[in-house]
Amino acid sequence: MAMRSHYCGLVTEALMGETVSLCGWVNRRRDHGGVIFIDLRDREGYVQVVCDPDRADMFAVAEDVRNEFCVQVKGVVRARPEGTANDNLKSGKIEVLCHELIVLNASVTPPFQLDDDNLSETTRLTHRVLDLRRPYMQNNLMLRYRVSMEVRKFLDANGFVDIETPMLTKSTPEGARDYLVPSRVHDGHFFALPQSPQLFKQLLMVAGFDRYYQITKCFRDEDLRADRQPEFTQIDIETSFLSEEEIRDMFQGMITTVFKNTIGVDLGEFPVMTYQEAMHLYGSDKPDLRVNLKFAEVTDVMADVDFKVFSGAATMKNGRVVALRVPGGSKETGGISRGEIDAYTEFVKIYGAKGLAYIRVNDLSKGRDGLQSPIVKNIHDKALNAVLERTGAQDGDLIFFGADKAKIVNDAIGALRIKIGHSEFGKKNGLFEKAWRPMWVVDFPMFEFDDEAQRYTATHHPFTAPKDGHEDWMVTAPEKCISKGYDMVLNGWEMGGGSVRIHRADVQQKVFDALKITPEEAQLKFGFLLDALQYGAPPHGGLAFGLDRIVTLMTGAESIRDVIAFPKTQRAQCLLTQAPSMVDEKQLRELHIRLRNVDLAKTA
Repeated sequence: MAMRSHYCGLVTEALMGETVSLCGWVNRRRDHGGVIFIDLRDREGYVQVVCDPDRADMFAVAEDVRNEFCVQVKGVVRARPEGTANDNLKSGKIEVLCHELIVLNASVTPPFQLDDDNLSETTRLTHRVLDLRRPYMQNNLMLRYRVSMEVRKFLDANGFVDIETPMLTKSTPEGARDYLVPSRVHDGHFFALPQSPQLFKQLLMVAGFDRYYQITKCFRDEDLRADRQPEFTQIDIETSFLSEEEIRDMFQGMITTVFKNTIGVDLGEFPVMTYQEAMHLYGSDKPDLRVNLKFAEVTDVMADVDFKVFSGAATMKNGRVVALRVPGGSKETGGISRGEIDAYTEFVKIYGAKGLAYIRVNDLSKGRDGLQSPIVKNIHDKALNAVLERTGAQDGDLIFFGADKAKIVNDAIGALRIKIGHSEFGKKNGLFEKAWRPMWVVDFPMFEFDDEAQRYTATHHPFTAPKDGHEDWMVTAPEKCISKGYDMVLNGWEMGGGSVRIHRADVQQKVFDALKITPEEAQLKFGFLLDALQYGAPPHGGLAFGLDRIVTLMTGAESIRDVIAFPKTQRAQCLLTQAPSMVDEKQLRELHIRLRNVDLAKTA
């Protein structure tokens, strides 16, 4: 018999009476009055092994095995005794009566129990190999594999070709900081690790490979969050001769298929919302549609109120005043308490807000007397009536306000909207819907104005095409220019984004002019792309999905680190390998590098 005939978790009653050979790890050993039970584990799950003392040699081995020993078991599949089945396991109706038990490798005592749900992330990442044995991580990574396979099957069926692009490439200025790699051969020169294959996939379109994809690593040296890593995996896709709508339709189909075939979820409809509408209603370009709260715009009626926080914001350049109605938030029983309002006030300060004004709507029939708030006396009737009408306020509601520069209001009240919606109050009062809520956000502005640098920057990247007819605005009125950019959003996470690209050199030059990139600078940084566009470049576009984010959403994990085999911490460190690390002087000399002003004690 082979060393392994079946996976542990796949032994079922269909194998009743058969002799099987299993290999795996001892998850737990239990001694029940002379009979030893071993819960044997592999990547497919568990099976119960029964070691009877009638077989003395085998039983002596069983007495010595401990958790995480790697063993081989040979035995006969039989039904579990009546009343002892475990419906949570595929193998829950059977057990294996052990005839032969071989210890393939013993284990020292593990630093933690694999079924301990209260492990710190530091412990898990330091001992990542053991952490990966846990069923939670095994299931996550197996799901990641299935997602990748479904993506590949879909793209292959639709004529896409997997083509690799370089990992050592040229540093370009878009996006976050590059990770730089010094060249030993070319003194003083550096490669950059790719932030994305953006330029190369466009070159592949010019080269005639009209449907390209790859599932590839990308690198960005940026501040980290739960949904970011210095290296992450991107499903990168580009295609020629398809319109913006055709591209969206195709890859909506891909994501729908992947969710259906991997976790059995039907995502349903994908509403399409413009960037302007998303910011107007939710203050975010990736709104979580599960939260049933929306902004009400009241900037126009606050310009002449006595409350200077509101009137100042309403009259400043790029100022905004919004109201957020929380149904039932002011009820005497089950509403939002003053202590919770104070906590929310501190929360919005994280996003730059100076405070959080509110009105409790106690009894609309009493007019002003039915409204409870320190600010009511400083707001005239016209503005108050507009607030109540536009929010649709009812007795027992609570209305929060944001007033400041539009970006601060959008960030602060947008985050408050999510926090309230996901709170226990929000869930109890129907403000949160447990569902899958996908959407498209489209018609992004081409440019954003950087107040500090006093110039425009590209909203997506400088190769995004403008809407037809907007080309000339790039010179005369860049703020009006709308792009052919689009993002797919699911439950408040951006799953993927892309655009139709610029395929004409003259239009690309207008973008560079708007960004104040000189012809010399453009040629130096992007010359290979600009040259290629002159040789009959086809209309093309595409998008990139974050594989890590997709699997994180599917699993419900709180961080993408839980769906990556060997992730970095939020300080961009690998606790398993202790990377990054110092290198010896010989390696530095070969690269013509000398360290300056480095505190070796801090970096050790």
